[in-house]
Amino acid sequence: MRVDSVHVAPERGAPMVPVDRVEARAGQGLVGDRYLGTRHRHVTVQSRTELDAAAGALGAPVGSGRTRRNITLDRGAVPTEPGSRIVVGGPDGVVLEVVRRAAPCRVMETAVGPGARRALHDRGGAVCRILTSGTIATGDPVTVTGPGTTRP
Repeated sequence: MRVDSVHVAPERGAPMVPVDRVEARAGQGLVGDRYLGTRHRHVTVQSRTELDAAAGALGAPVGSGRTRRNITLDRGAVPTEPGSRIVVGGPDGVVLEVVRRAAPCRVMETAVGPGARRALHDRGGAVCRILTSGTIATGDPVTVTGPGTTRP
């Protein structure tokens, strides 16, 4: 599993901007993103596999940046159980901890298209907090672990 794409939005309502890499700050968020400095919503993670399934249900493509999530993994399922860990960039990489499931909101109906909210139900990924600082880049390896696990 690898990072397929990275997106940030400089402010609420601003379009998502694709970037090759982003600085992740522990306890703060992604540099350049609207959620930098929020308490728990540091970064959102989704999976290309889940977006492709949503596209099948919707009958139209679902682009990574259109869902307003920050990190898209190239395949697999994103853990949504609080306490699960996502490690980006190898054993000493950035550790993300799942806070909650990222439920698709009404914005999906305009950002992706009519019916997107339903198509993305249970496929919206996860909201995470950043536990360790570092850089997240497209192509970085990703490891997923269960709740309470410090490192894979």
